Amino acid sequence: MGLTGALLTIVGILVLVWLSIAVVVWLHRPSRALAGPALRLIPDLVRLVRSLLVDPGSPTRVKVALAGLFAYLVSPIDLIPDFIPVLGSMDDLVISAIVLRWAARRIGVSQLRAHWSGSEASFSLLLGLLGLRDERR
Repeated sequence: MGLTGALLTIVGILVLVWLSIAVVVWLHRPSRALAGPALRLIPDLVRLVRSLLVDPGSPTRVKVALAGLFAYLVSPIDLIPDFIPVLGSMDDLVISAIVLRWAARRIGVSQLRAHWSGSEASFSLLLGLLGLRDERR
């Protein structure tokens, strides 16, 4: 196996990883009724992630995951290009939900609430997207 074979193997692995991520995004996408309001959460999600990153109380492994999420959210490069209908604009939201759900299970919903800068209604929507329950209720 020469250099060409090695490069083809690497490209093949990258394509398989991308396809796997695209399938995860497709399977975890919100319904159409939820998609519009959920997409309006993205600016608040960026502020939430940035706030959790600078919080000294956030565990290191949560900060590492959130730093990756923050870099992805502010990057102009998406896993699924924006010209693809429905999925193109949903990848930021779905990836945010996956990472934030993982992070929330480690830091708690109360920490998310403490760093949330949006409205109470949008926080409730976020909890619904994450599949989490409000600890105050």
